[in-house]
Amino acid sequence: MGGAGVLLLLLAGAGAWRPPKGKCPLSCSCSKDSALCEGSPDLPDSFSPTLLSLMERKDIQGWGGVPVSPRQETALGRDRSIGVVFSSVSSSLVRTGVTQLKAGSFLRVPTLHLLLFTSNSFSVIEDDAFAGLSHLRYLFIEDNEIGSISKNALRGLRSLTHLSLANNNLETLPRFLFRGLETLTHVDLRGNPFQCDCRVLWLLQWMPTVNASVGTGACAGPTALAHMQLRHLDPKTFKCRAIELSWFQTVGESALGVESFSYQGEPHMVLAQPFAGRCLILAWDYSLQRFRPEEELSAPSVVSCKPLVLGPRLFVLAARLWGGSHLWARPGPGLRLVPTQALAPRRLLRPNDAELLWLDGQPCFVVADASKAGSTTLLCQDGPGFYPRQSLHAWHRDTDAEALELDGRPHLLLASASQRPVLFHWLGGRFERRTDIPEAEDVYATRHFQAGGDVFLCLTRYIGDSMVMRWDGSMFRLLQQLPSRGAHVFQPLLIARDQLAILGSDFAFSQVFRLEPDKGLLEPLQELGPPALVAPRAFAHVTMAGRRFLFAACFKGPTQIYQHHELDLSA
Repeated sequence: MGGAGVLLLLLAGAGAWRPPKGKCPLSCSCSKDSALCEGSPDLPDSFSPTLLSLMERKDIQGWGGVPVSPRQETALGRDRSIGVVFSSVSSSLVRTGVTQLKAGSFLRVPTLHLLLFTSNSFSVIEDDAFAGLSHLRYLFIEDNEIGSISKNALRGLRSLTHLSLANNNLETLPRFLFRGLETLTHVDLRGNPFQCDCRVLWLLQWMPTVNASVGTGACAGPTALAHMQLRHLDPKTFKCRAIELSWFQTVGESALGVESFSYQGEPHMVLAQPFAGRCLILAWDYSLQRFRPEEELSAPSVVSCKPLVLGPRLFVLAARLWGGSHLWARPGPGLRLVPTQALAPRRLLRPNDAELLWLDGQPCFVVADASKAGSTTLLCQDGPGFYPRQSLHAWHRDTDAEALELDGRPHLLLASASQRPVLFHWLGGRFERRTDIPEAEDVYATRHFQAGGDVFLCLTRYIGDSMVMRWDGSMFRLLQQLPSRGAHVFQPLLIARDQLAILGSDFAFSQVFRLEPDKGLLEPLQELGPPALVAPRAFAHVTMAGRRFLFAACFKGPTQIYQHHELDLSA
């Protein structure tokens, strides 16, 4: 009889037992106080509904024909209410071929206090397998072949105090398996080949929160943690949070730039669309749950649309290759944007980039000019408009401007086609040259970010490797190089808790990197697409209705919108 599963039903006492109502199962032989079933593929369903204990084993030896392990005897011996288990009462033996515990397996025996399955062949426990056993206090499922247990398998066991899943084939346990088991005092998980990866993180976090003794055993893997006791693992060392950027929406026309801004408490996006000849403002459609056009500004050959919100007023600087750059203004909510000013027509001949910065509490724009005859110009507010405050870097064909703060002072970094990037600092009401960036030839654009108290710089190179540098107090020093053939943009973005940097390419997939705080370096995260980005030129993000989105403006294809998802790998 050692090769088949055996089910033992222990009654509250011989005098209290009554023969079960209904017919004896075909696979069983029944008498007044016992029932023996051999080879039953399912649990018999015609036992007395007043049973207190039900056990299943392969070998019939030991006490009452069923051996009880030391830990089971220790647990049971503490409870006098079922001390009758150790007396010589009548018993029923069932030898079964059950392969899994299905939902509602014990609905016909709701008064069970103890349930023991040992050395059987079933491998799966389904949701609600123990439904109806609200009085069950002891559940031992040991020395079986269980490799999977559903997350709601133990649901409803509100009186359970002792649980053992020891010596099975469980590599992990589903999160929330013990939810609702508020009365647990002892849990035994030893002897399972646990894989100590993100799937056990919830268990490590759960153990210190419960008033129960938990035996967990050792890890079977991964290799670096093999044989280490689970209770010695530090949950803080697990990295179980991942992110993903997945496609969400397409905006049909190509664009050179994209910016986010908030007006009257509502986030907006504005796209610079040179071929469509406009600055397109997008808002969120709460009914359709997608972005929709709200307003467009006529701006042929536009390269940058830079928004500025001052209370109820909204300004948009439209920098154009031809026809002059203009300032658009909205005096207040409910009104449309209208052109109000031509900006520095003699200085801005071929603008390539525009940035917003604040100097001495005053809003200013800086427009990088890429022509030989023009000059990069600082425009600051004066009355109702913005007027030239300073010309910078004449004759150097600037391609990009980046405003940043170093050592508590405003700085401006200009990249050009003729020399290395030059760093200016604000001194005495004007920008003065401070230094240039060594080992940074052929830089098309620069963008900065801050992390851990340091200032980092992403430098885009169309030919050669793009670079990451860090400010050391007097100079930007090379930290990292990244292959970037055909790149026009290397954009850092802080989305939720993640410092990302996106390296766009005209000839390959655009690559998303994430800053690893422990290393202080950017590590590859994912490629953007499908759909693939066609000549990306700018990236920006916005949080809308509790969801985070990334916009990718493309010069030779439509603008793509991706949604940022956080993934919990411990779930």
